[in-house]
Amino acid sequence: MAKENENQYHNEDYEYDTLTNEKLIKDHDYDGIRELDNDLPPWWKWLFYLTIVFAVVYSIRLFVFRSDDLIQYREYANEMENLENAKPAAPEGAAAFEVVVLEDETSLASGKETWDKICAVCHLVDGGGLVGPNMTDNYWIHGNTVEDLYKIVETGVIEKGMIPYKDQLSEQKRLEVVSYILVELQGSTPATPKAPQGKEY
Repeated sequence: MAKENENQYHNEDYEYDTLTNEKLIKDHDYDGIRELDNDLPPWWKWLFYLTIVFAVVYSIRLFVFRSDDLIQYREYANEMENLENAKPAAPEGAAAFEVVVLEDETSLASGKETWDKICAVCHLVDGGGLVGPNMTDNYWIHGNTVEDLYKIVETGVIEKGMIPYKDQLSEQKRLEVVSYILVELQGSTPATPKAPQGKEY
């Protein structure tokens, strides 16, 4: 900036300060302060040009060629697939884990222990529901079979705040707590049951 004073002279396009010989843009003044017409530094202009080139290349890759590495959900899917592939294979001859309701006292007692320690925080000890839904009525959000419940415990419902427990509970522990829900809690009468949620089965 340069202050307007007697050291300025004029030509057709610009006004020049006679002391510094710097160009002043005509009609660009405010409160006596005049705007200089200095060129931008070359490095700044080249940086600006490079950002334009980068934006064009990026947009073409994203919207025209739809490059996988630029689309987040594909990147997530690839990472999950790699994780699944990295899991050790079950030993040959090992029996597949069977997801069926367990009704023996030992399994149900173990399931109750897991329920009281982990699940009761959101569903209450008696299963009436708090943050999580009521587990004692006939209304279910994600299905009411042992397979449905086992899958929910395994993968969670992130959007509702329930984390997956596949890395915290073994297959057996997950099946035990699901069996406890279906055998002991289902059809019971909690003290303060939460309003029904989901579909009636």
